[in-house]
Amino acid sequence: MDIILRQDVDKLGSAGEVVTVKDGYARNYLLPRGLAFEATEGNRRRLEAERQQRARRAAAEVGAARDEAAKLEKVSLTFTMKAGDADKLFGSVTSSDIAERLEAEGFTIDKKAIVLDEPIKSLGVYRVPVRLHHDVKPEVRVWVVKE
Repeated sequence: MDIILRQDVDKLGSAGEVVTVKDGYARNYLLPRGLAFEATEGNRRRLEAERQQRARRAAAEVGAARDEAAKLEKVSLTFTMKAGDADKLFGSVTSSDIAERLEAEGFTIDKKAIVLDEPIKSLGVYRVPVRLHHDVKPEVRVWVVKE
């Protein structure tokens, strides 16, 4: 039976491909779970319409992320922390701290979107990337100064 995959299926193919599978596999697994359609002309048109809609939505998401990125590039956050010898902090600046400050500035950024390999533990100026979209990663300037 020829089917059109709606989603990626391991060891079978990726979304949008027309593949041939056994009738039982299609009827009992792929079709009931919504992973595939029968390969009719009407379903091919429906799949193409879904693909175009997904592309428009993705373009809108990237556009919104780029607008937000332009605003984020201008943001500079200052953290005043207690520091000891050799400018080592008595605490650290984490992605949660940065997310809270960004929230205070009017940005709603999840702490998981802030790409910080390890917490900041010394004084200085850092450029911290923020993952808004897989193509858009602006950097926020973080100043850590001595109290």
